[in-house]
Order: sequence, then C-alpha cells, then structure tokens
Amino acid sequence: KLIIESKKFGYDIPVEFGTNFILGLAIIPISWLIFYYLSGYYKNIYKKSRLTELGQTLLSTIIGVLIIFFTLILDDTNPGYTYYYYSILTLFTLHFLLTYIPRLIITTKTTHKIHNRKIGFNTLIIGSNEKAVQLYQDFNAMKKSTGNKFIGFVNVHEKSSFLLDKYLPHLGSLKQIRDIIINNKVEEVIIAIESSEHDQINKIINILDESDVIIKVIPNMYDILTGTVKMSSIFGAPLIQISHDLLPTWEENLKRIFDVIFSAILLVLCIPLYIGLGFAVKLTSKGPVFYSHERIGRYGKPFTIYKFRSMCVNAEEHGPALSKENDERITKVGKFMRKTRLDEFPQFYNVLIGDMSFVGPRPERQFFMDQILEKAPHYVHLLKVRPGITSWGQVKYGYAENVSQMIQRLKYDIIYIENMSLIVDIKILIYTIKTVIQGSGK
Repeated sequence: KLIIESKKFGYDIPVEFGTNFILGLAIIPISWLIFYYLSGYYKNIYKKSRLTELGQTLLSTIIGVLIIFFTLILDDTNPGYTYYYYSILTLFTLHFLLTYIPRLIITTKTTHKIHNRKIGFNTLIIGSNEKAVQLYQDFNAMKKSTGNKFIGFVNVHEKSSFLLDKYLPHLGSLKQIRDIIINNKVEEVIIAIESSEHDQINKIINILDESDVIIKVIPNMYDILTGTVKMSSIFGAPLIQISHDLLPTWEENLKRIFDVIFSAILLVLCIPLYIGLGFAVKLTSKGPVFYSHERIGRYGKPFTIYKFRSMCVNAEEHGPALSKENDERITKVGKFMRKTRLDEFPQFYNVLIGDMSFVGPRPERQFFMDQILEKAPHYVHLLKVRPGITSWGQVKYGYAENVSQMIQRLKYDIIYIENMSLIVDIKILIYTIKTVIQGSGK
C-alpha cells in the first residue's frame, strides 16, 4: 500500500503515477462536471446573476468537497487530526477559487454585453394598447438593458389599428402565435393586455404552455401586495414569471440520466425478446413487424413513435380510430402484447433519443388532440413534460376507447404533472411492471 503521509514516518515517500493516479485524474473532474450538471449549474447561463452563481458555487463546492473527504481522504494514514482540517480547507479553497473566478469573469463579461444591448433575447409582447406601449417605453428607457429584444407584438382582439403600431411591427393575432414563436425564435413572451382583455388570460397561457418560452405577465396592485411579484433584477420591470419547471433542476436532470442509462441497457437486454416478438408478429399476420406514426411530444413538437404492430395492416383504412374491447382489427399476438404492454417496448429507443421518458402522459396524435382540446382545453398542460411509455393515467385507466375516455384519463395525468417526483415515477414503474408480469393491461 502506498502511503504519502511522510511526516508520520520521518522520511520522503515517493508518489507513483500509476493506474490509480491516472484514473483519479480522469474520474474526479468528470464527477464534478456531472455534479454541477445535476445541480442546474449550466442551466440558463445567460440569465444567471453573479450573486446566484456565487451561492450555487459555494454550496456545490461544500457538498462536493465533503463527499471527496469522506470517500477518499478520511481513511488515509495521517500524523494527526489537524491533517484533516488542513486537507479539507485546502481542497475547498483550491476548488472554489479555480471554479468561481473563471466563472465570475465570464458571467461579468456576459452581463455587461446584455446591459449594453449587445446580447438580447427575442421577446414578443401580447397586447397592443396602453399597457403594452407603457411596457415597451419603460424597457426602452432603462439605462441598463435586461436583455429583452422586442421583435413585435400580437393582438388579442381584432381592431383596425393599434397604439403599439408606432413602435413595433404587428406580427399577427393570438391565433397565429405558435407559428410566430417558432418562425421568430422567440425566447420570452410578455403579456401586457388591458383590463378589458383579462377574460383571455387563461386562453393565452394555455396556448403558450405548448411552447418552450419564458412567460411573464404585468402584475396589478393586488399581485404586488400579496407578494406574487418577485424581484429578479435590480434594473428590470416588476413582472410575474410563470414557471415551466415542474421538478427541481437536479431531479429533472437525474430523471433524464435515468432514462438514458436504463433505455440503453434495456435495448440491449431485450434483443432476444425483440427477435422472438418480431417472428411472432411476422408469422401470424401479413405486414411489417413494427408500426410507426407521428405523435405530439413536449411543447407540441411532433415525433415518430415506434411499436410492435398489434393490428392488421389496413386497420385504419377509413381514418384514425382508437382500439376497443374485442376489436377485430387486433391480431392474436397483438392481444397478448397489449395485455402485457410488450407492444410498447420499442419505445425504449424514443426514450434514448429524448422524444419520450419512461414515465409521463401518453402522447396522442394531432387528430385526437384537436378533439380533446375542444372539450378540455387544459389538455395542453400535458405538453409541459416529455410523454412517457407509461403514466399514472395508463396504470389507473388503461387504453382509452374514445375521446370521452381520453378526457376521463386526463385528470390522472394532470394530477401526475402537478405532483411529479422521482418517487412517484418509481411507484408508477412498479405498477407497470406488475401489469406486464400479470398481463392485466386493458
């Protein structure tokens, strides 16, 4: 065993640059990067204040150094307890300074560029009259910019002319907002509507929930007095930010890492199962082994989903149709796969590439989404998260046979996204595994 505590033995002990030393040089920095990623250190880097970054670096350094101390240093042979204090203080000081000082320099330069309007975030105003004009003028009058680069506005109610026309281009109406956000690469949306338009606020937020944009609203005096308005910048206007974050950053990142690792492992382990099911599908019915079509994913982004084919080839020759009990279109092998959820196993690939997660609301086709939205506009809230292979709605309700049943299942998925956590995901996965083993799926 190599001992480096020379003071105890009274003579110099050489350090050998062997395999363990090289592994340590590689593993420890990579572990720090993973730890910072999980803690959300690299999230929204252009919108992070220097004080927030100081707090994050300080807390991350304390936790990381304590982990290294208890796993790598505590069992070292040493000349006395002062060695431990010296080691942990040295490690903390070196890591904190080497991490924070370069970060401080980069963040300071970036902040100055934002304040001087050299860096900006495409911002859209929803509103067109007095409040919108006042908002625009307030932002323009600031000596130091908050980074909002106004590209235009969208009207709520149709009129022949708008007050904001004098200052910004009119990009369209609320009906066209999805395309406007995509085509103009909008990052932030500020809702600056008049009191007479407040009946539209829920509709506006529902539409915006389908897009990955930061949503801010001009508060009224009641919002200010009740503490809803939080100051995020000394120079910025007082606004309410509607957050998309349903999970703490570390939990969201851990969920994604879990998805990537386990989907990759399962794709490899299930190769024999895929081959067996592929032969079973091919030998019992004409047509391809896999079935693929377009579904709507997070923030309304379409993606291609993959399944083992469980129906006959011409199952939807008369248009999209949901399956029902004793559906003649379902093959014999298909019935077995649906009961055990084995038809969903190719979606591990969708999880691996980031279209889906293991747990999340089931993705739907645009055809059925349009019908659901007519009766339940709050369905758009499901688009805040990645769709999943399994969900609480799937566990509690199973496959839906019509739009009415989809809406009944919707309440379980809404409750899920409002109570998301890794613990809840694990519980849903356990119930799903139980369904697969028992073959009790609907």
